[in-house]
Amino acid sequence: MPDTGSTALPPNTMIGHVHLKVADLDRALAFYRDVLGFEVQQRYGDQAVFLGAGGYHHHIALNTWESLGGHPAPRGHTGLYHTAILLPDRASLAAVLKRVLAAGIALDGAADHGVSEAIYLRDPDDNGVELYRDRPRDEWPRDAKGALKMGNMRLDLQALLAEAP
Repeated sequence: MPDTGSTALPPNTMIGHVHLKVADLDRALAFYRDVLGFEVQQRYGDQAVFLGAGGYHHHIALNTWESLGGHPAPRGHTGLYHTAILLPDRASLAAVLKRVLAAGIALDGAADHGVSEAIYLRDPDDNGVELYRDRPRDEWPRDAKGALKMGNMRLDLQALLAEAP
């Protein structure tokens, strides 16, 4: 049951965008634009770029303001675990997976969570990236009391790739 207290956000609240510090703007742009498929909405010289899908002002922003030539944070430190990019359907997820593999990018993993299917990888700055699609809400697994019952089952990548356009 959702919290209906005064601090609860409205149900249609979403994360609007992610803004990442990167070491090399062109290298990051090649990943987010050329492999994942985001479109450049605005660029600020060699220091920042804003990327979106479907004409949205930006889903992802990249900048080198404090990170030009920098190194990824060492493992075991706090920071961003991953950015999750929600795709509209299974065919779209399959198409992006096909581009990722064609670019020679290694996967960190893939999982069927019951509510979603997800692929995990790293961007050129070692930031975690999750590419996923949600199943329709009426298909989400639930326990006897109606609570979500997510899992971490194996995702059949070959079956997913077979759905790529």
